[in-house]
This record gives sequence, C-alpha cells and structure tokens, in this order.
Amino acid sequence: MDSLIPIVNKLQDAFTQMGVHMQLDLPQIAVVGGQSAGKSSVLENFVGKDFLPRGSGIVTRRPLILQLINGTVEYGEFLHQKGKKLTNFDEIRQEIEAETDRVTGSNKGISNIPINLRVYSPHVLNLTLIDLPGLTKVPIGDQPADIENQIKGMIFQFIRKETCLILAVTPANTDLANSDALKLAKEVDPQGVRTIGVITKLDLMDEGTDARDILENKLLPLRRGYIGVVNRSQKDIEGRKDIHAALSAERKFFLSHPSYRHIADRLGTPYLQKVLNQQLTNHIRDTLPGLRDRLQKQLLTLEKDVEQFKHFRPDDPSIKTKAMLQMIQQLQSDFERTIEGSGSALVNTNELSGGAKINRIFHERLRFEIVKMSCDEKELRREISFAIRNIHGIRVGLFTPDMAFEAIVKKQISQLKEPILKCIDLTVQELSNVVRICTDKMARYPRLRDETERIITTHIRNCEQRAKEQLLLMIDYELAYMNTNHEDFIGFANAQNKTESAAKTGTRSLGNQVIRKGHMCIQNLGIMKGGSRPYWFVLTSESISWFKDEDEKEKKYMLPLDGLKLRDIEQGFMSRRHTFALFNPDGRNVYKDYKQLELSCESTDDVDSWKASFLRAGVYPEKDSSANGEDDEGAEESNDVSQTSSLDPQLERQVETIRNLVDSYMKIVTKTTRDMVPKAIMMLIINNCKDFINGELLAHLYATGDQASMMEESQEEAQKREEMLRMYHACKEALRIIGDVSMATFSTPVPPPVKNDWLSSGLDNPRLSPPSPGGPRKNVPVQQGSLGSAGAPAGAGRGPPPAPTSARPAPAIPNRPGGGGAPPLPQGRPGGQALPAPLIPSRR
Repeated sequence: MDSLIPIVNKLQDAFTQMGVHMQLDLPQIAVVGGQSAGKSSVLENFVGKDFLPRGSGIVTRRPLILQLINGTVEYGEFLHQKGKKLTNFDEIRQEIEAETDRVTGSNKGISNIPINLRVYSPHVLNLTLIDLPGLTKVPIGDQPADIENQIKGMIFQFIRKETCLILAVTPANTDLANSDALKLAKEVDPQGVRTIGVITKLDLMDEGTDARDILENKLLPLRRGYIGVVNRSQKDIEGRKDIHAALSAERKFFLSHPSYRHIADRLGTPYLQKVLNQQLTNHIRDTLPGLRDRLQKQLLTLEKDVEQFKHFRPDDPSIKTKAMLQMIQQLQSDFERTIEGSGSALVNTNELSGGAKINRIFHERLRFEIVKMSCDEKELRREISFAIRNIHGIRVGLFTPDMAFEAIVKKQISQLKEPILKCIDLTVQELSNVVRICTDKMARYPRLRDETERIITTHIRNCEQRAKEQLLLMIDYELAYMNTNHEDFIGFANAQNKTESAAKTGTRSLGNQVIRKGHMCIQNLGIMKGGSRPYWFVLTSESISWFKDEDEKEKKYMLPLDGLKLRDIEQGFMSRRHTFALFNPDGRNVYKDYKQLELSCESTDDVDSWKASFLRAGVYPEKDSSANGEDDEGAEESNDVSQTSSLDPQLERQVETIRNLVDSYMKIVTKTTRDMVPKAIMMLIINNCKDFINGELLAHLYATGDQASMMEESQEEAQKREEMLRMYHACKEALRIIGDVSMATFSTPVPPPVKNDWLSSGLDNPRLSPPSPGGPRKNVPVQQGSLGSAGAPAGAGRGPPPAPTSARPAPAIPNRPGGGGAPPLPQGRPGGQALPAPLIPSRR
C-alpha cells in the first residue's frame, strides 16, 4: 500500500488546512472464517507487527476494530485507555487478552462488545480492519448454546455495510464447498463485488494434494477469485519468527512448489495487499467526483464572501469609514422594511413581528384592555345608585341629577389611562426588539453595534416618555369638559325613551353578524367525547357555534351568548395550550352538564384575539371580587342598597337613565381614544424613531468620540475572516490535488460475474461438490477390458474414467508436455470396434 499512502496524505494535508475532516470514507476490511483459519495472521501482515493474541481453539472472542492512522510516530492507543500510548506491541497483545477476559471471562466466553484499538504508524493507510471471532458450532466452556447464531449475528453487523471488503478465509486442508465464510459473504454480497477468497495453510496440505484448481478459480469460482497465503505456524510464532522473514519464506514456498510456481505472482500476502490496494484506489477514484463537486460548491460560496476580504487591510481608515456608512444604511433599510412591511424573501414566516405585531397591539390589544377596564355591569349600576342617593342627600329627588352622570363618566374616563400606558409599553417593547434584530448584522464590529443600539434605545425611551405625557394630557382634556352637545351623544330625552322601551321589551336589538371564525379545542370534554380534537368555531354577536371542520356542514352545537362571561384558566403542568372559559355568573350549566365551557388555543396571541372578539359580541371578563376592597359590612350595606333600590321604581328609572347616558358618552370617548392613541404613538414614537435613524444616528455616532476604536473588529470576526481566506486557498489547493490524483492513479474494472450458485447449493448438487482440496486424491479403479487399463502409463497420477456406453467418439484431451499419456486412436476405425476411453495426461 505504499503507493496509496502519499496520495492519501496529500489529500489529508489539504483538508487539514481547510480545518475539515477528509470524507473519503475508505472501506473497512473484515476477515470472516472458521476457528484457527488464520484470520488474525492475515490482519497482522497488513500492519507488519505481531500484536494479536494467537493460539489454538477460539482465541478472538470479541470483535477487534483496528483503526490504522497514518502518523509520524508508531504507537497504539485503546479507546478504553484514552491518552495511554503503547509503543511496545507485546503490551498491546497483553491488553487485548486482558480486556477480552474482563468482559467474557477466561473460560472461552464470547461477547459482541468490540475492542477499539488505534495504531498510528508512517507505514499504514487510514483504514479500519476488523478481526472477528471464528465460526463455531459446538459450545464449549462458558459459551452459550446458540453460539453459532450469536457469532453469525456479530459478523453480519459488520459485513452488511456496503463499504466493507470481505476476506473470506478458508484453510486449504478443509472442504471449500462447506466454507461458512463464503456462505456468509454470499448472503450479504450476492454479486461477489466485495468478496475476496483467501486460502490459508497451503503448506499443511497432505502430500500429493494441492489447491491449484481452486486458486486458478476453475473449481468453485468467485468473481474476484482466490488468493493463497502461507502464514506463520504456531511454532514460528512461539519462536518469535519475524513477519518479514515469514513473508520471504512464503514467497520461497510458492516459487518452489510445482503446482503454484506458474501463478506465484498472484499468490501470497504481498499480492493480497496489492489487490486491496487497488480496491482502495478504485474507491478513492469513485469518491473523488462527488468530493470535487462539494469542493467546487464550497469554493463558489466562499468566493462571494471572500471578495471583500481579498484586498482587506485592517489599518485602512477608508475601509472602516465605508463599512460604517454601509452598516448604517443597511440598518435604515432593515428598520424601514420591518416596520412598514415588505414583500421580499426575507419576510418572517414563523411569527408576527415588527409592524404587524404593533398593528395587532393597536387594533386588538388596546380594544381588549379598554373594554376590560369597565365591564362589570352590576358594579356600575351600584356606583350610579350611590351617586344619585348621595347627590340628593337627605332630600327625596324628583329629577335625575346630571352631577351623577358627570361623576360616573369622569371615573370611567380616568380608567382609560392604564390601557393607554400598557399599549405604549407593548409598542416600545416590540420596537426595541426590532432595533436589536436590525443591529445583529453589525456583529462584526461589537462596539459599533452596542453604541448604535444604546443611542437608538435611549431615543426611543425619550419618545416613550413624551408620548405618555401627551396621551395622558389627552385624557385630561376629556376630564376637563363634558361635551354633552356632541352629535353622537344620546341626550337626556332619548336616554329616558330608551329606558322605557327597554323596560317594555326587556331585550336589546343587535344584528346577528359573524365576528370571527377559527379552530379551538374544548378542554373539559373527555377524549372519548372528542375533547382532544380541534373544532371549527363561528362566533356571531348572539351565539357561538362549532362544527366538525371548516366546511360548516356538520354542526356540533350552538351556544347563545346571553348572560355569559369570560374567565382565564391556569395552564396545566403538562399542557402546552392556553385556555379560557365561558361561564354563567348565575351558576347554571352552560353546555350540557358542564358549568363552564373551556376553550384552548395554541398561543397567547390567539387567546387574546378570541377574547377581543368575544368583547365585540358583548361577552366580558369576570370582575375580580377582591379588587373592591370592601369589608363584610360594606358588602352587606351594598346588598341592602341594591335591595332597597330595586324596590324603588323611581330610583331604578334614574339609574337606568344615567346608565344609558354614561354608555353613550363613553362610546364617544373610547372611540376617540381608540382612534387617537395609535396615531399619537405612530407620530411621537415610531415615525420619530425612523426619522432619527435616517437623519441623526450617524451624527450621534461621530459625536461619541474615536471612530477607529468603535470600528475595531471583534476577535471572533477577525478569526472568521482569516479562516475564510485560509479555507478559500486550501479549497483551491485541494481541487488541484484531486486533479493530480485523478491523473496519478488508475482504476481496474470489476471482474465479470461468475456462476457461483454452488455457494448456496454445493452440498445438494453432486456435480458442483468436488472432492476436498485437502484430502488425498484416490485412484479410481479401472474398468476391466478397457484399453486404458493396459495402456495407461505408470507415471499417471489418476486412472482413466470408464468407457462410454454409446458408440459416439470421445473428445480428445491434449496432454501436457512431458506427460506419459498416449494420444487417442483416430476416429472411424474399421471393423466397427468401440472406441477406447481417452487417456488422462499426467504431471511430472
């Protein structure tokens, strides 16, 4: 593998400069075979070191994943002993034996927990070799009863991978047709592309027998053929015979053996390494096109980012000034686009943000907060009753006092301050988020980003204070003068008429218009009753209905809204949904046997939106009773008052009249407030901030002091720039090396498929089950009366087969030079005599 090492090292160096791991993913090499077949010896020959446990019986009892890593120093390191470098390979063998015994015991037990060993050496490639336990059928010692299935499963775990080369190791002194290694390889590699047959122990065959036909791939053929190797014997290992000396002895054996000398250049461990080397080269060449494509894509991506850095000089003031101007312009455009909206591809598709969220605050959250402040009808009537009675004092009032109307209206208007201030706070919070997001693009210059964010945020806070003062002043305007001549005000006469008509009909007239549609879940229904699934809800001004789906064909229920209230429900411990409930203050059932209908949405924004829609339908949140702050005595007094007032028809009419007047006037005030608050916030905060960023931000930045220190790059950005330039040049270098590798290496085509169905049916088909290559070749008895019995030479190694029964002439079999066989008689012999059987040529 010496030819591959420089090529792979060049690629490795190029990728190391880029700071990324080389994704060549070289194949793993796994050895599969029976016990004592010589698997560990084959692996040791690759490394060139003697470090694996050896012996008779089952020695490898845990998978050994051996990672070879090309390095300058030669040592080994175990995964379970990280940081401990073992330079003596005898210590590595002892540690493998000790670690095996630690998990499996010392009585031949097995385990599928692998031992991970890394060997660093300048003479190896970055490969992964896997030494697997040998196949066995009869359990011994502490081995389980299903030892065969366990080892097979362990082997399949590794050889199923498409990047695993399978070395099917079979000893030459056993029957190849019964090789479990070849059978397992056939199951995972039916095409034979990854399987290489390895025949070991050729030097231990019986005298007069050889494996020539197998090694020539004539007998039981494989697509990639067989390679014969001669490993060290147990005596050689115990005598500390060097691996290099063993390789020389192996070469001498093949050159001197009469059956193998003509194919000696295709046998032995060096040739096996050469075959694996070519497989690795083919794999690298197959991997390079995809690797080149990835590098070219990365190079194109880097070129766009590197363009501004190619001529970058950190100490150039003109570059810093230009960068500051560009970033401020970018901030201006980003802020404008986020607030005003944009149809570009940069739009946020996950949640509402910027201008869209502020719009929701203006038109949904503000309305909800305003209505929530004055929604308790009973409390309002009680306050009006107290006001009327206190204004009359000790006298009995004959007329409805207008001072009660003014007192109640002023109290209602004063309550509008809290929703307005909350609306301003929510808007400023969202505006600060927008600024922070827009300044994130200045991360390359952290001091500039911090200073920019500080200046803008300070300006927003100043605008916030000014807006609060102006809007609170607007409330003071409303409190200063009650304009009862407003064209939309109902007036005293109309209020009285409305009271009388309401007393007669007892109803209110509202158009049954659709307010909102959407999905919600009914939380307090059981799962069996459909509570977990979402329904399609339709909210109108008079009722809420829910359907099976959006088609609105299958209506499940319709619930009238008269008298219903809203209340919040605490979120469950494991629930991710947000819940609110509809209930009846009188305690009556709302839906079937349920006192309240619990509805849930996926987010708080959806819940707030539905609450605002229910407010439009006249369903208000319940008032917190603890907010009244009254003691029991006051509560009893209020109950007495309400009872006495309900018994006084004149007071009841006066309360209803004042209530109608307050309702009419507050509609005017709230309508004005809902219209003016967004306009004031827009002018005093948002537009002001926009004008500040466009016109004054740059001046404030220059006024802060030293621009050079402000434009200092962060250490992370400087490192990022240097790394980007380094990756750019390393990427170009890697592409050049890949071009050289493509020209410096050559690939060999995959051998054509062979008829290897003997692997699955060798024992069932007598034609495909040859005699064992390791067994003695017995002479076949000669038929009496045949010519071959008298004319066969004494030096023939095998007797001729019996003569055919038909008169058809037998084919001529050429004899090898020097053989003692005679050519067959010519055809067409006169007299009609039967032709004799052909003679089998003999070897020297």
